[in-house]
Amino acid sequence: MNTKNSNAQSKSDLLVVKNLKKYFPVRSGVMQKVTNHVKAVDDVSFTVKQGETLGMVGESGCGKTTIGRAILRLVEPTAGEVTFEGKDVVKMTDRELKPLRRDMQIIFQDPYASLNPRMPIGESVMEGLHIHKIGTPQERWEMAINMLKKVGLEEYHARRYPHEFSGGQRQRIGIARALALKPKFIVCDEPVSALDVSIQSQVLNILKDLQAEFGLTYLFIAHNLSVVEHISDRVAVMYLGKMVELTDRDSLYKEPLHPYTQALLSAIPVSHPSEKRSRTILKGDVPSPLNPPTGCRFHTRCPIAIEKCSQEEPEFREVRTGHYVACWLAE
Repeated sequence: MNTKNSNAQSKSDLLVVKNLKKYFPVRSGVMQKVTNHVKAVDDVSFTVKQGETLGMVGESGCGKTTIGRAILRLVEPTAGEVTFEGKDVVKMTDRELKPLRRDMQIIFQDPYASLNPRMPIGESVMEGLHIHKIGTPQERWEMAINMLKKVGLEEYHARRYPHEFSGGQRQRIGIARALALKPKFIVCDEPVSALDVSIQSQVLNILKDLQAEFGLTYLFIAHNLSVVEHISDRVAVMYLGKMVELTDRDSLYKEPLHPYTQALLSAIPVSHPSEKRSRTILKGDVPSPLNPPTGCRFHTRCPIAIEKCSQEEPEFREVRTGHYVACWLAE
């Protein structure tokens, strides 16, 4: 990435991620020695501005979810910096991190697995308020009911258990729980991928309405490019632990510069049978993050790769104003 641009932190940057890495050790043998590492996230840098939605897309296993969890310290980063409102999240102790949890929340992909099946959903929404000792028990209950109403549920729902709700309703509960502490930043980890298409639009509209009402900032992780286009201001594209392209939504969808982004966009279904779209069919499978290719990680599947692509890793650089790409052939 262009050093001048990446190091100049704007006043509106709420979150700054620099050179983030997360390697998972692979152990083998009787002594369980570390023999290799899965490079889930490998040297990723980006910023998220106050009040915006940064969409993050890519194939399964490219490191999207790991980035979201590393930012929140749900998994410990191997290296790199995560700065939230000028505070270095990576270097914080558990005691220092606890008050920051109020400002940084997550909506999980599987709403059922993230809810306690033995706890009424009203208590689940209240749990964060109780941990942070916010208000009296009655005030916590009223705040929980208010948040449930914000996402389209009613007070009587608060006394029911997770198994009594549909998938869409459970995801609304997850959103209410994330909002209960009135955070500034929310990681949305594929919040609509497990829902029917009709329910997806409802949940996305709820997220947009709540963002406008509370001034929220989202990191929206998904693999559905149509969903990302609907909700995002800027879009980052991931491939095998690396960020390959980052720009505003309109630029990415109208004129993508990286061959991988072009292939992803060509796979979006057209809205009418008479419409035609040129499809880019990628050859081969995604390489293993245990042993990623040298040079550009996409060169083994790239339709326009040259010899240099397999030998040297391209710099993630700004080729146009606000448009970053990691490709030797990008103009």
